[in-house]
Amino acid sequence: MTIDPAAFERYRHSPNVRTTLPRLLLGTGIVVLFWAATTVAVLVGGTYAFFAWQAATSSGMQGFLASPLGILTALVSFAGIWIGLWVAMRWVHGEKLSALLGNSRRVSWSGFLKGLTAVLITSFISEVLLYLLQPQIARGPIGLSSWLLFAIPIAALTLLQTSSEELLFRGYLLRGLASRFKSPFVWALLPALLFTSLHWSANSSAAINACVLASIAAFALLLTLVVYATGNLGAALGAHLGNNLTGFLLISHQESYNSFALFNARPLEGPGWATSDAVLIAFIGIACSLLTVVLLLHPRSPLKVAAELPDRASTA
Repeated sequence: MTIDPAAFERYRHSPNVRTTLPRLLLGTGIVVLFWAATTVAVLVGGTYAFFAWQAATSSGMQGFLASPLGILTALVSFAGIWIGLWVAMRWVHGEKLSALLGNSRRVSWSGFLKGLTAVLITSFISEVLLYLLQPQIARGPIGLSSWLLFAIPIAALTLLQTSSEELLFRGYLLRGLASRFKSPFVWALLPALLFTSLHWSANSSAAINACVLASIAAFALLLTLVVYATGNLGAALGAHLGNNLTGFLLISHQESYNSFALFNARPLEGPGWATSDAVLIAFIGIACSLLTVVLLLHPRSPLKVAAELPDRASTA
């Protein structure tokens, strides 16, 4: 299984001369600033609405964040990344935001659907293996009618979250660094490590944190690889959305994000996990990421994504 680098080479050389390392750092700072400001704004507004709805303040911020309104608020906060990226691209780099999407400057919807389908398949396999490891699944607190009512809004907000992260980590940072550095140890690993580090959980044990971070690192490298193979964010956007939708709407493995899931598995941040469990969880995550790579990049796979080469850019 070989990958033609032509599409990515075209993507990495697409930034203009204003994409220097200092400007990239400045743009990243702007994104972080807008993300933080939006997060504070929506959390304050959401907390106020939560207290007004509950008519009590005893549950505090933790109670709010674990509530359905808290989850919705947290997802809305990712709009700050979109705003920050628009400002950075427009005023720091002098480019349109669409330049981050790929060589055609638009999302490859065929790649998006293939990435989404591939991850939904491997997520199902992952959940089966995790069930065999720990067969502790309970029906979630949400009723079926409420779940159906919230499914579309949650999917839309999850797309907001995942697309903002892809645009930042696999678009802005990867593209900008790749235009300045040839080594993938810089443009591939640095954004992947930064993305992975944001998923550290203070409530989980060291072993569980290590296994989760290893799985997320493998998934981040998978997303980077499909961008490298296609020169477009489409497949990465679909894959990331499929991964997060599974956790938000189907089977949750985190207590803080289980309000809308049909089923709740044993929470990873809970006690009682052995080191051997953590190793197996990491193995399952990494193996399913590798399987997703095969589904998206193997020449004989029906889900193989196409490279966005110059003669395909108008149809990808």
